[in-house]
Amino acid sequence: MAATIETDKFYVEKEEITLDSDDEFVYEEVPVEDDSVPPELEEDLDAAVRTIREANEDANARVSRELLTKPAVIQKPEVVDDFVRNFLIRMGLNRTLDCFQTEWYELQERGLLGYTDIGTVPDVYTRNQELEDEIDFLKKETVKFRNAALKAKETYVKLRKERDFHRMHHKRIVQEKNKLIDDIKRLKRHYSQYAPNMEALRSRYEAAMKEKMLANLERDRAVSQVNGLQSTIKGMEGLSGIAPQPPSSEEKPPKGPSHRQLLLERQRKAQDVDGDVKNLPENFKRFPNDSEFPVDTGVNPYLNQVKAPPGHVTRTGGFRLSNTFIAHSHPISGVALHPRKQILATCSDDHTWKMWAVPSGDIIMTGEGHSDWVSDCDFHPAGSSLATTSGDSTVKIWDFSKAACVHTFTDHTAAVWSCSWHTCGDFLATSSMDNTAKVWDLNSLRCRYTLRGHADSVNTIEFLPFSNTLLSSSADKTMSLWDARTGLCAQTFYGHLHSVNHASFNLRGDTIASCDSYGVVKLWDVRSVAPMASFEVGPHPANRLAFDPSGGVLAIASNDSIIKMYEIASGMVQALVGHEDAVQCLCFDRSGEFMVSGGSDSTVRIWS
Repeated sequence: MAATIETDKFYVEKEEITLDSDDEFVYEEVPVEDDSVPPELEEDLDAAVRTIREANEDANARVSRELLTKPAVIQKPEVVDDFVRNFLIRMGLNRTLDCFQTEWYELQERGLLGYTDIGTVPDVYTRNQELEDEIDFLKKETVKFRNAALKAKETYVKLRKERDFHRMHHKRIVQEKNKLIDDIKRLKRHYSQYAPNMEALRSRYEAAMKEKMLANLERDRAVSQVNGLQSTIKGMEGLSGIAPQPPSSEEKPPKGPSHRQLLLERQRKAQDVDGDVKNLPENFKRFPNDSEFPVDTGVNPYLNQVKAPPGHVTRTGGFRLSNTFIAHSHPISGVALHPRKQILATCSDDHTWKMWAVPSGDIIMTGEGHSDWVSDCDFHPAGSSLATTSGDSTVKIWDFSKAACVHTFTDHTAAVWSCSWHTCGDFLATSSMDNTAKVWDLNSLRCRYTLRGHADSVNTIEFLPFSNTLLSSSADKTMSLWDARTGLCAQTFYGHLHSVNHASFNLRGDTIASCDSYGVVKLWDVRSVAPMASFEVGPHPANRLAFDPSGGVLAIASNDSIIKMYEIASGMVQALVGHEDAVQCLCFDRSGEFMVSGGSDSTVRIWS
């Protein structure tokens, strides 16, 4: 062991060096025997040689193994004092080392230390502790891995079951898919056989409905002629003093003169009256076929036929959706009801107009001829023809008896928005994007007047029933009243802050309703030219409005796909929800029993 320990550290170990020497080996002399081999051993000579060779190989292998495994220096366990010294030196506890050596040698000299105290350090305890710790750790790891394996096994079983279920479900879906594909192919083959028959039946049905409508029109025309002849006969009998004979039991009494005959009677009675019609300008040119405007009498015969609904408050919410059918392939821009029959006309952005039976929704006739969207349509007061306006700047007149367009007016220079028939049926008013409105004469087939005065597009125009007064609404935020006999503006209404989309009279003609592009609706008194009420249904634009025949309810078509029903007396607003897109147009039937609306969802909806 080192005598002094200052900076260098020494480890004291006992090492034993073994010397491999042959000096102490005692050799034994082997005597030489006779080389003769007994005869009985000659046969086993080869086996003996083989055994000796194997023994030598085993010995050589044992020696080589001992040489490889036996080290030249054998390390023996440390004794207690060397173990302690090495520990103190390793940790740098020099003063503790001095104290330990002093006390150790003192106790050793006195004989107070036993063999167990100065013997070797029992490393097996430390090794056992390490092994026990490792065993505990491995046990914990074993439990952990066992739990993970069980969990993985459960997951595997679950995934296998799910795989089997999905595989079975996939097989079933594939079978159903194949079955559906077979059914579809079979149905396609079946449908391909019936498609020509369906087309033939459809064309025959449309032709039959057209013939039925034409027959009804011819019947109405014949009845009107018979009524006129009977009235003429009665007049002649009255002049000649001959008492009229009562009709026979086989003959039905006439239904009375038509509105056309009533107008002619009023014209004959007013021939001696000096009206505004005679006060024409000196440079007014008459054409041979020009029609005469009827005299305004201020009488609307339909007012006597209108019965107010029993409860106005409940009437606004009394309409319910009763029927819906897809009328066109594009948005519907206008609807109109036949004056005497349950027939509806619709026009659309798909360049066509159609006629339908209501409320069943069976198609009667389809008209094609416009080269652009059809904006509006209106039935002739007699119900024998239809007027349509279009974005191609034309106005077309369609005769139902001929099932074709009989005339086209082309004087407008921009898209035509709306049209309205005079009650006499000889005049048609239209409004256009060219900032003008025109009055057309259906007898001379020319434009009688061009109404100029609006500074922007004229969106709508409407005749007051049984009157020569026109109402126009414009994008210049104003409305105007016009005299159709002179083409002059009689009054202008100001108050809207945005483009006026539509304006309409009530049946009495004393109130005007208007709506603009911000959803503001106003009611106007025609006599005082002042607003009566104003309310908002926005912020979506209000596209169109219509009074019910009683004049107590106002229906408003809004761009938010909702129809607002406004009760004029109470100011209450109810909503009719049904359209899936903007509501573009609506109208009431003459009795007020139902309402028809059309929208951008290409559907017609009937509310009753």
